[in-house]
Amino acid sequence: MVIRSKSADDTAFMKPLEIVSILIIAALILVVLPATLDAFRLNLVGKYLTYAFVALGLVLCWGFGGILSLGQGIFFGLGGYCMAMYLKLEASSVANTKIQSTPGIPDFMDWNQLTELPFFWLPFKSLTLTVILIIAVPTLFAFFIGAAMFKRRVGGVYFAIITQAIAAILTILIVGRQGYTGGINGITDLRTLQGWDIRTDSAKQILYFVNGGLLIACILLAQYVKRSKLGRVLVAMRDKEDRVRFSGYSVANFKIFAFCLAAAFAAIGGAMFTLQVGFMSPSFVGIVPSIEMVIYTAVGGRLSLFGAVYGTLLVNVAKTAFSESFPELWLFGLGALFIAVVMVFPNGLAGIYHSYVDPLVARLTRRRPAETEQPLHGAPAE
Repeated sequence: MVIRSKSADDTAFMKPLEIVSILIIAALILVVLPATLDAFRLNLVGKYLTYAFVALGLVLCWGFGGILSLGQGIFFGLGGYCMAMYLKLEASSVANTKIQSTPGIPDFMDWNQLTELPFFWLPFKSLTLTVILIIAVPTLFAFFIGAAMFKRRVGGVYFAIITQAIAAILTILIVGRQGYTGGINGITDLRTLQGWDIRTDSAKQILYFVNGGLLIACILLAQYVKRSKLGRVLVAMRDKEDRVRFSGYSVANFKIFAFCLAAAFAAIGGAMFTLQVGFMSPSFVGIVPSIEMVIYTAVGGRLSLFGAVYGTLLVNVAKTAFSESFPELWLFGLGALFIAVVMVFPNGLAGIYHSYVDPLVARLTRRRPAETEQPLHGAPAE
């Protein structure tokens, strides 16, 4: 084993190329897209960027930690439902619901003959508590799942299948408890946030910038984790788990942390999705959306924080374009894209950049190609 001394570049928060990458993403999200897209398309891109939070968490969880979760829709949905519950209570004031049998409760509760607000809805009358619960509820749920699985050394394909099963169970639970959750229709007719109408074009534009700012903040946090000792332990754990365990580290605790952080990122994305789109339903919680979220990460490059954002945008733009022109062909296109990722460019867009684009740019500018972290299995990491 060759032990390499730690250089200043190893301990730096961000390398020069990574600083350029974050500036390009910030410029694209906060300047270029708002300047070139109309209100409808910009709101559509804002919706796509909420999925990028999930992809970002999967890079840390799956790419660096080796934990493939096929149930990230769970945490995206929980964050979204927490925000939707607050907005629905604000829209269900006594004045707005005076025609109901029981004024002051959401309409779907009245339709299902509930006469009072369920106890678990009460904290969502406060915006402060709602913001806390948006992070706390999905993170605690992820902690319980992770502790139950990782402490028993359940991992790999078994963990992936279990998370998929939990996503299916949660979807069935939400649909079945219609009086408490809105059922198959979800929580709809969300109007205001602290009296501010979120349905107007100007409000959606402001929410887009809030969404973009939060995404950039999450990228910086993920970058910090990646460059820290914790990030290096995650990579080592992914490639040689037993060696890390025998070195005295608690592998289970590191896995739980990575899984909980990915859940928190997904929850923020879910909350912003609810604000920008104006509803939340169980269709964003189940197996299909969870697998699509993994595809976003795979297309961008599961070892690349920046690639996750580009992969999410690329897949969703392609989905919209195909759905508008050839709606019956989109699923075939998605399947072909996933097969191409597995067989042709397994490291996604980031892998293509590091393998082909960066060496070409290096030759043209007469500099050395950017160094990449090389996992033991040979896949280049960003």
